[in-house]
Amino acid sequence: MVSKVAGVTEVTDADFETEVIDAELPVLVQFTADWCGPCRQLAPVLRDIAREEGDRLRIVQLDVDRNPGTTVAYGVLSTPTLMVFRAGEPVKSMVGARPKRRLLQELSDVL
Repeated sequence: MVSKVAGVTEVTDADFETEVIDAELPVLVQFTADWCGPCRQLAPVLRDIAREEGDRLRIVQLDVDRNPGTTVAYGVLSTPTLMVFRAGEPVKSMVGARPKRRLLQELSDVL
């Protein structure tokens, strides 16, 4: 089941292929966890970007504790890891929280 929080959709191992790999727009995946402080810091930044760039970029989050298959498949070792997928392939990976301006700069080549 896909749940959506203010422009950021939560995905799981079960629907990752449909929601991310098969998506028409580029997709930014936040690999996150409930216990991750920097993940919580990043949440409002991602919500803002989802609202502003929703026509060019889809943003989803995947809980690493509840979805180990996808986490292992993409070699995610720390949270938050941000990974951009385009045409089903990961094209960019970033680790750690960052301010909105810096994140937008880092995403400029994939938007």
